[in-house]
Amino acid sequence: MDFHAMEEQDGVRFSFTTWPTSRLEATRCVVPLGCSYTPLKKIVDGPPPLPYEPIFCKGPCRSVLNPACQVDYRNRMWVCPFCATRNHFPHHYADISDTNLPAELIPQYTTIEYQLQRPFAPPPVFLLVVDTSGKEKELQALKDSLIMALNLIPDNSRVALITFGTTVQVHELGSEAMPKCYVFRGSKEVNTQKVQDFLGLGPRGMRGANPDMVSRFIQPYSECEFALTSIIEGLEHDPWPVKQEHRVLRCTGTALSVAVGLLECANANNPSRLMLFLGGPCTEGPGQVVSVEKEEPMRAHMDIDNDSAKWHKKASAHYQAVAQTCVQNGHIVDVFACALDQCGVAEMKPCVEKTGGVIVQTDTFTNVIFKESFKRVFARDEEDALRMGFNAELSVITSREFKVAGAIGCCASLNKKSSCVAETEIGMGGSCAWKLCSVTPATSVSVFFEVTTQHTQPIPPGQLRYTQFQTHYIHSSGQHRLRVTTLAHPWATTEGGGENKLGAQGWMEVASSFDQEATAALMARWAVHKAETEESFDILRWLDRKLIQLCQKFAEYRKDDQSSFRLAPNFSIYPQFMFNLRRSQFLHVFGASPDETAFYRIYLLTEGVTNNTLMIQPSLLAYSFNHPPGPVLLDVSSISADRILLLDTFFNIVVFHGETIAEWKRQNYQDNPEYASFGQLLAAPQEEAKELMKERFPFPRFVDCNQHGSQARFLLSKVNPSSTHNQQGGFGGGGEIVQTDDVSFQTFMEYLQRLTVQS
Repeated sequence: MDFHAMEEQDGVRFSFTTWPTSRLEATRCVVPLGCSYTPLKKIVDGPPPLPYEPIFCKGPCRSVLNPACQVDYRNRMWVCPFCATRNHFPHHYADISDTNLPAELIPQYTTIEYQLQRPFAPPPVFLLVVDTSGKEKELQALKDSLIMALNLIPDNSRVALITFGTTVQVHELGSEAMPKCYVFRGSKEVNTQKVQDFLGLGPRGMRGANPDMVSRFIQPYSECEFALTSIIEGLEHDPWPVKQEHRVLRCTGTALSVAVGLLECANANNPSRLMLFLGGPCTEGPGQVVSVEKEEPMRAHMDIDNDSAKWHKKASAHYQAVAQTCVQNGHIVDVFACALDQCGVAEMKPCVEKTGGVIVQTDTFTNVIFKESFKRVFARDEEDALRMGFNAELSVITSREFKVAGAIGCCASLNKKSSCVAETEIGMGGSCAWKLCSVTPATSVSVFFEVTTQHTQPIPPGQLRYTQFQTHYIHSSGQHRLRVTTLAHPWATTEGGGENKLGAQGWMEVASSFDQEATAALMARWAVHKAETEESFDILRWLDRKLIQLCQKFAEYRKDDQSSFRLAPNFSIYPQFMFNLRRSQFLHVFGASPDETAFYRIYLLTEGVTNNTLMIQPSLLAYSFNHPPGPVLLDVSSISADRILLLDTFFNIVVFHGETIAEWKRQNYQDNPEYASFGQLLAAPQEEAKELMKERFPFPRFVDCNQHGSQARFLLSKVNPSSTHNQQGGFGGGGEIVQTDDVSFQTFMEYLQRLTVQS
């Protein structure tokens, strides 16, 4: 089964494409029945957006006309596959026939996009919230990047500027003659009403802003280019004095509250992006994550687990409230945290995760990771429109035999109840609709389902199950659009005899439809979701139990005979994914800060299946004189003195030179015309690395290292430790030794086989 072709056609990948027909039988699949859906995936052979309104079913399901509908051409009617309601076609469909079909009924067009006939939304607002309490050099680099980025946004986009340090300054862009700003105290709680009253945006004590007043702070970039550029160029380091052995006063929480309040007054439910540039942790006011005295270190994972992180809960609650306000108004929060120490990203995580914003984390604003990532936020598509959608709402409609258990991703539940909502909850459950404040061609949401048919209610042979995804969003041009994906998949064959039970044939159909990559991505997201509330050890045990049960169900083996254990090809890599997931930075937080963990987990919840599996199990390519370039095992035995390895972990791209290659390179053999082939060998992985980094967001860290060098750790921490200081082994030997107490994949598989086959 070609899962990649299905993804190219509809942006969907299921864990199992063919499902068992009853709730009882579905539980025997062990892993969840679900899919990863990419709402704005570019459909290569799809039709262009249709310039008319969709036709909705008049029944309770509110599905959109689709190729799965039964059409009665003579009576101009169609039957909804979800609720079986008979609907009349409108008058402008009078010419419809089996040879003259509208695009939404053509069988291969299972994903259709409509341009809704509504007034255009106003141009997006980009609100820059800039930390001025960092070092002068850092501030200068940030100012240069901001001025560069302003040239990338569309001219009709609206902009606003807030700066903060000890206090928060909201800058007027409407007065070129004399720059003016309104100052808020950094230590005070601020709500939307206070922001509106203080800035004079509307009648005091009443909600609702006056557009003329708002235009003092938010203006089209084409009209305020000179004023904004002048203010940014004139920004100075926060002048507030800093005591010896104290951190600078930084009121990030208040600045974020003021920014959110300004957008709520001025641009509620319209496209808006709040871009926060942060040079250190919040040390005063709401959202404070660390004391101003340097003798108090930043909290670590252990402090949070032991409940000894003094500021963590209060700060998290503040940012959770900010995130909730942003979700209600459809606004996006992006965080660019550039500092050597932590900035409090772990506490701010809900602001980015719930609104679907981007997060970039690096050590300085001069770093290429920040500069390139910031530039790529404003990437354009073929039509020269920004590659971003705003204020989206994803709804899922299912046929009667199964229901929606929940969703996991960078979204927020709308708590919308319908007959499609299951009792069981996975992730954000109890709803059939979710809000995605930001949606891009890379944004992916995992949706989980539950079969609700009882084993006493057989499903007629040949009947299909139907799923429809409806994504309503605002295109970057301001146009309201609706993308509809309708899928029809088979049920497994039952034994018959009035019972909903699968026989050998049915289970063979289920097993052959298993997508190990999609399942690994679903399980990783579910594990990360559980990690927010459960102990790491419990989650690892849970993953192990699920893997053992899956092998007991789908592997071939004889009881108590370990050597008889066999997995079908479409299951064979799944244990490897689980082995690497257990060791990954998503669940194994030792040696990582809470900010780093938050950063990694947000991108696992954002990206699609291909990138998710790359994060879990990195790819490794080898370059040598003996063999053409190609993939090799992610194992320590792949390291060889005469090889160059290229490791791609999604977040890092590592070019690793073996000992002999590194020595030749040190002696500059590549510059000698006699050794031109060596120069080509060195250049090949560098070119491939550039190609990998071309479109990647966030821009990955590039590491060029040699065997036995200090940065070789980037590769050694990811490979399977088949040869360690405790045991020699590996696939073929000859590799180097990893100093670790981690078990190898071979040991992991031996234990898995033993536990699977035992009586």
